Amino acid sequence: MRLIGVDGHAGSGKSTFAGRLADGLDGAPVLHLDDIACHDELFDWTARLFAQVIEPLRRGETAHPTPYDWRTRRFGPPRPLPPAPVVLVEGVGAGRSALRPHLAGLFWMDLPPEQAWARGRARDGAEQRAFWDGWIPAERRHFAEDPSRPFAHLLVRQREQGYEVLPGPAGKGTGAHFLTQRDGPSAMC
Repeated sequence: MRLIGVDGHAGSGKSTFAGRLADGLDGAPVLHLDDIACHDELFDWTARLFAQVIEPLRRGETAHPTPYDWRTRRFGPPRPLPPAPVVLVEGVGAGRSALRPHLAGLFWMDLPPEQAWARGRARDGAEQRAFWDGWIPAERRHFAEDPSRPFAHLLVRQREQGYEVLPGPAGKGTGAHFLTQRDGPSAMC
């Protein structure tokens, strides 16, 4: 099993890209870190991720994360996440230092933070305005203390039609050999 991270600022398009990538990988499972984080632990969820997801998958077992409901502010019942040759982990912090040793590769959604946050605010509407007012400073602190972009193998830029995938700061060439032996990144998106 290979874990692939998809990281970037909130609102940068991580979920959409991960969905497209999963489709290109014959339905690879996707773990959304929004299901692991919660209001009280925006970035302090690493232990929960290891216990509920990484350890079971490493043993070849189905993981059972308990997804968080951001509206009711409660964790829900466990949801199965089956082991697979490739499992995608998407969300802000997917490339954090504690996870990098477990990742076979890391994508970074290459969109400036202000643009990403504007998209996220528009997506979430007025109901989540107070949340965003607290989220942005928390995200700034997170990436200042534990940046992901310098460790990305590939940078992803959304275009009118699809995505442009470029070598990242930590990339070695343009092929995404950590995903598949036969296809480069442009074949998957």
